[in-house]
Amino acid sequence: MKKLLIASTSTIYGSGYLEYILPTLATFFKKAKTILFIPYARPGGINYEIYTNIARKAFSQIDKNVIGVHEFESAKEAVEKAEAIFVGGGNTFELVNQLYKNNIIDDLKNVINNGTPYLGTSAGSNICGVTMMNTNDMPIVYPPSFKTLGIIPFNINAHYLDPNPDSKHMGETRETRIKEYHVFNDTAVLGLREGSWLEVKGEEITLKGDKEARFFEKNKETKELKTNSVL
Repeated sequence: MKKLLIASTSTIYGSGYLEYILPTLATFFKKAKTILFIPYARPGGINYEIYTNIARKAFSQIDKNVIGVHEFESAKEAVEKAEAIFVGGGNTFELVNQLYKNNIIDDLKNVINNGTPYLGTSAGSNICGVTMMNTNDMPIVYPPSFKTLGIIPFNINAHYLDPNPDSKHMGETRETRIKEYHVFNDTAVLGLREGSWLEVKGEEITLKGDKEARFFEKNKETKELKTNSVL
């Protein structure tokens, strides 16, 4: 049975890395002693070692060990044998590029479908959708495909922001961007606000956290989903 937590972000304002969700993670990863961390998204351009150490420090608070996928000779073997997996945020283009380059995107999908617990934040959440096409990131590299894990039957727009009526910014809103996407694409999109996440158990997907989410479908009225809604 699939077991995932798909979070909009790793860090909310005024909180440390993963701090806001650590109590949930302690329960979610209860049976795992070691978590395989995939640092390919490299937020801010930091290297894999620095990023892995950030994750390691956070998980040490709930008595979990963390080892980076780059520390193994074979990324494929590391994924196949992992007790649990965490894919962190950063740039989704680079994350997807490296998953294809290291030839582990199918392996990652297979182990998740077979029940390996998976946590994704930001870019690590974007890849759970059908494609990565609703990321907010700059296309700093060109991955072989925008197709991602397809673990859930819609796409994620992490860090979803509502329009600020007091802002003087005249650019497109997040909602406008998603509507542009739906001119050319049919896949639904979930706008996941900061501090919220999806809990996936088998085929059941439930919105968790303290924020509502926005669900966009082509040629349909946008829905505001309340916490604990089952998608």
